[in-house]
Amino acid sequence: MNNSFNHIQSIYWVFTQLCNDDCEHCYNDSSPFGKRISEKDCLDIINNLPEKVDRLILSGGEPLADIKLLHTILDAIRSKYGQSIQIMLQTNGDLLNIEKLITLIEKGVQRFDIASIDRYHKKAGGRLMELAGIFESCGVMGTEKDPLIEGGHYLAENPLSWGYWGASEDMWLGGNWARGKALKNNIYLKDPTHNFCSILSGARNFLGGYDDIPQEISIQLWKINPCCPGTHFPMGDARKQKVAAVLEKASQSAVFRMLNEGNPLKMGISLGVTEEAAVIKSQEMQNICLYCDEFLKCHRNEIFDSNGIKTIS
Repeated sequence: MNNSFNHIQSIYWVFTQLCNDDCEHCYNDSSPFGKRISEKDCLDIINNLPEKVDRLILSGGEPLADIKLLHTILDAIRSKYGQSIQIMLQTNGDLLNIEKLITLIEKGVQRFDIASIDRYHKKAGGRLMELAGIFESCGVMGTEKDPLIEGGHYLAENPLSWGYWGASEDMWLGGNWARGKALKNNIYLKDPTHNFCSILSGARNFLGGYDDIPQEISIQLWKINPCCPGTHFPMGDARKQKVAAVLEKASQSAVFRMLNEGNPLKMGISLGVTEEAAVIKSQEMQNICLYCDEFLKCHRNEIFDSNGIKTIS
């Protein structure tokens, strides 16, 4: 693990759950009535981010549905980090046009990911060719490469690019987290052998120490999480706490160190919960995320106190 968290490779920030769409599999309850946070909250969060961040991924909800707030965030990020940070934007593309794209590029967005090219979103990928033309007209290169997998060097070598992906039976539906509307609509993946923690967007490497995937944390609105699905109780509140300090406390907890290793079934060992018992429970619940929720709820007082995460060695 890292010894200091004033430098982090990647932060995935869902700054709004407002969305023009209302997909039944959305893990964070995004919709036209999705939760929002204030401009002050966002500026406080930016102030509490680590001193150095290599990559910031802004997502939603639909970022362009909250475009005034998005612009405010982009301006504040550039003011804090200058040109030292790479900015990615995940959008469904429904609201994007040439004028908006030009402004986003001017404000520092380097990578655009269209996350709706499938039959489950409202437009069902119907704008793909139109979007390709919009990007081409602004000199944004289309590529199938994933800058998260390719590493930070990809964005440095390709400062303006876009790509696309979407939900499928294999991944965003077939591997859907038991969260949000996916949980409410009972369409999450029921497979206790599918370890979400061990993959990119899971908790593995959120504290660093591995070279095969980026060190990444997730901030859901204001909740500091080790993974995109988010643990049942967040590690901290980015509006009020320095993110680096929250991660340092997490690094002192045996529970969160196991999540960093991508081993949620071992996170209870320090509390007397064997891996064998965790396997049995996760099989009963049919989902790793649900097991993680249940574990944290059952052991909340042993893991958290009024000041946040307790040290469990």
